[in-house]
Amino acid sequence: MHFIGAGPGAADLITVRGRDLIAACPVCLYAGSLVPADLLSHCPPGARLVDTARMTLDAITAELCAADAAGQDVARLHSGDPSLYSALAEQMRRLDAAGVPYDVTPGVPAFAAAAASLRRELTVPGVAQSVVLTRTAVLSSPMPPGEDLATLGRSRATLVLHLAVHRIETLVEELVPSYGPDCPAAVVAWASRSDEVVLRGTLADIAAQSRAAGLTKTAVIIVGRALAAAGFRDSFLYSPQRFAPDGCQPAPATGWSSVPGELDPAEPR
Repeated sequence: MHFIGAGPGAADLITVRGRDLIAACPVCLYAGSLVPADLLSHCPPGARLVDTARMTLDAITAELCAADAAGQDVARLHSGDPSLYSALAEQMRRLDAAGVPYDVTPGVPAFAAAAASLRRELTVPGVAQSVVLTRTAVLSSPMPPGEDLATLGRSRATLVLHLAVHRIETLVEELVPSYGPDCPAAVVAWASRSDEVVLRGTLADIAAQSRAAGLTKTAVIIVGRALAAAGFRDSFLYSPQRFAPDGCQPAPATGWSSVPGELDPAEPR
C-alpha cells in the first residue's frame, strides 16, 4: 500500500520514486478532480483505476483493504504532498486498525509550486525566516483554538493559505491589522499547470483581483514582505568571510555572528 504525493498539477513534477511505484502497482486510486490524468499513463497495462473523487472514506478504505487481501500492491495518489490537507491521517488510522501495512512517498506541495511560479523565496534573510501553512475554518474542519488568522498573523511571518480563496475578502480583513494594507500578497491557482493563474498585489487589492479572475478554489494565497523583498542583506552562508586560504577561518566580519547564517544579536534587523 503506497500513499504517493502526486504533486501540484504538472504531471512531470511527480518524484521518480512516485512514478516508479505507480508503474509497479496493479491498482491505482486517485482523485480525478485534482490528480492530473497524465499521471495515469504510468500505470501498468490492465491496471484497475479507481476515481475516488465522489467516494466516502469508508468506501475508499474498503477498496484498499480488498486489494491488500487479494495480494495486490496499491498506488493511492494524493495531490500535492500527502502530509498537508490530504485526509492521510484518517486513512492510515483505518489501515492500522485493519492491519494493512503502508508507506508514504512525499510529493511537491502546492505552496512550493506557487512560490516557484512567483519566482520568490519565502524565507529571505532579515525579512522573513518563518512560513506558516494554514487554512480557514469550514464546516468539515473547524480551526483549533489559537489557530485563527488574527493570532497567526501577529507573527508577521510569511503566511500561506490553502483552501481559502473563496473567503479571500474576509481573510484580508483579518490580516490587515497585523500586516498592513500595503503588504505584498499573491494568489496562484492551479500552480504548475498549463492553465495556472498568477496574481500579484497587496492586501489592499488582491481580493478584488481574485474575484475579477473568477477564482473560487484550487488556489494558494501567500502573504508577506518576502514576496517583494529587494534591499535585504546577503546571508553569511556564501560570504567570502566564511572561507580563507589553507582552511584558515578568519574572524567574522562586523555584523555577523559566529554561527553561520545568523546576524549578530546587536545588529539592527
